[in-house]
Amino acid sequence: MKLGVQSSEFRVKIKKLLLFCTAVLLLIFSLQPLAFSAEKWQGVDESVVEKYAKEHGREAMTPLINTDQGDLLLFVFLLAGTIGGFAAGYYWKELMQNKKEQKITATQERVHKE
Repeated sequence: MKLGVQSSEFRVKIKKLLLFCTAVLLLIFSLQPLAFSAEKWQGVDESVVEKYAKEHGREAMTPLINTDQGDLLLFVFLLAGTIGGFAAGYYWKELMQNKKEQKITATQERVHKE
């Protein structure tokens, strides 16, 4: 009998959780078109920095490496992630062994204190 009561309480909690998640998702997706309208939300660069730069006679220059063209920015992030992955893989033992040793020493210290 007790098992039936626990399972019905569990079902009620799950239903409440699902209802809450559904409401949150509906709220997020209903507000999404407002957040992505380009006319309303200008970036800080356009609304503040460019305004003061024009007032002081400093016009915007073209960037040295223009990442807006094609997939160059994606390639740069891919390259950085690859280099970071190789570095982490190369030093994996050293990175993880220090953590294990710290855990072991902390455990030993706790045992000795007791």
